[in-house]
Amino acid sequence: MMPGPVTRAHARIEAECSDCHDLANRERQSAQCLGCHKEIAADIRVKSGYHGRMRQAAGSRCSGCHSEHLGRDADITRLSQVGFNHDLTNFALLGAHIAATCESCHETRVAYRKTPSVCSGCHTQDDAHRGALGPDCAACHDARSWQSAHFDHDKTTFALTGKHVETSCPACHAGERYREVPRECLGCHAPDDVHRGSQGRECGNCHTTTDWNTQKFDHAREAGFALLGRHAHIGCADCHRSGDLHAPVPKSCVGCHKADDRHESRLGSSCGDCHGNDLWRVTSYEHTKFPLTGAHAKVGCHTCHTTAVKDQKSGTDCVSCHRADNPHGATMDQACERCHAITRWSDITFDHDLTTYPLLGLHVAATCGQCHMTQHFKETSPDCNTCHARDDIHNGALSKACATCHTPNGWKLWDFDHAARTRFPLTGAHSKVGCAQCHLKPQNLIEPSMLCGGCHAERDVHSGRFGAQCQLCHTTTTFKRPRTNN
Repeated sequence: MMPGPVTRAHARIEAECSDCHDLANRERQSAQCLGCHKEIAADIRVKSGYHGRMRQAAGSRCSGCHSEHLGRDADITRLSQVGFNHDLTNFALLGAHIAATCESCHETRVAYRKTPSVCSGCHTQDDAHRGALGPDCAACHDARSWQSAHFDHDKTTFALTGKHVETSCPACHAGERYREVPRECLGCHAPDDVHRGSQGRECGNCHTTTDWNTQKFDHAREAGFALLGRHAHIGCADCHRSGDLHAPVPKSCVGCHKADDRHESRLGSSCGDCHGNDLWRVTSYEHTKFPLTGAHAKVGCHTCHTTAVKDQKSGTDCVSCHRADNPHGATMDQACERCHAITRWSDITFDHDLTTYPLLGLHVAATCGQCHMTQHFKETSPDCNTCHARDDIHNGALSKACATCHTPNGWKLWDFDHAARTRFPLTGAHSKVGCAQCHLKPQNLIEPSMLCGGCHAERDVHSGRFGAQCQLCHTTTTFKRPRTNN
């Protein structure tokens, strides 16, 4: 009745058919198998392992996959590695394990179920920590590669923030030391401490984990000196040169920048009145008592402030600075702005009409230098002869009051009313006579004789017998017609 030899593994029980078969109830066949294969029975019972999951999914009997009496060398497992669903085991293949061959994990002559499922079972040689972190590699690494670490450091007593997030594990855990690693900054950064321990060990009071230069120290609140502008970007040692941050440091500008003061203390110590925290150049000073406009806006401070401002009392009038530039001397008043513009000295805005000598006629077109031979303007005489002596055809005979006859519009334009201004109206032939025909000598030019004989004695045909009152007989029209006495 033996259908054939059993496999070599079952050869020792081949003689007793009842050890495997229950002829009265064929449904108990699987129970007979599991009676010997207790490990598999346990897997099926708790629905674990390959047989537990496969049996749950297929609901088949043992004979559905395994058969016997095929000979001593028969393979009754009939397990095909091609297409084997490893997810039915206790170790699903993920990441780099998918591409691994069966032989990479399953050793020859070792039951598959006895292959270790922990990382250290296969990767002991790959463990860079050399077992220092225990066998649970999956707590940090995943199946993709050893370099893919996902350890949640926040669950420890030292959460990783700032630059620490990017720091490699060996940078802090040197020599695979994971226990009793120092948590204070100086435990790792003592060589980076520019203070050399002088500020204590609580680096976190001033610095953050972003980088050493990023500080959270409130300098304005703690030290009473806000770090603004360029001060916010300089190092602590630039001001705290002794290295002791608790040592007193001056808070005034000159306390640190005395060597940079190009004014050499002439403008006082309140640098903030003119300069900002970003640049030394003047940015905000308002020259209130003397607004700097025109050419003054480009003048350097030291041009006017030649000594210390606390000792030098600078005036606000022009001569305070420009006395040496004044070509007028003491002859002019000190209000330079009445004539000169603030842009430059040569811009003249003087109104001559406000003086005692308004410019009229051709005088409007005359330049200053044609009348004012020097810069002492007030010394110039208002008399016409001062400028026009050469133009006086009377050679001074008619006095200096040229305006009596002439106008500023030209010498040839004159209008003297002989009747209104003298006691000798020009009538008859006298109206056509030139001035010099009567006014012969300088001494009688102003008051010449009004008697006819004074001018006509040589032409008196009476030889003076009738006296000098020629007008008693003659008219001014002509001597040839005596006056008719009615």
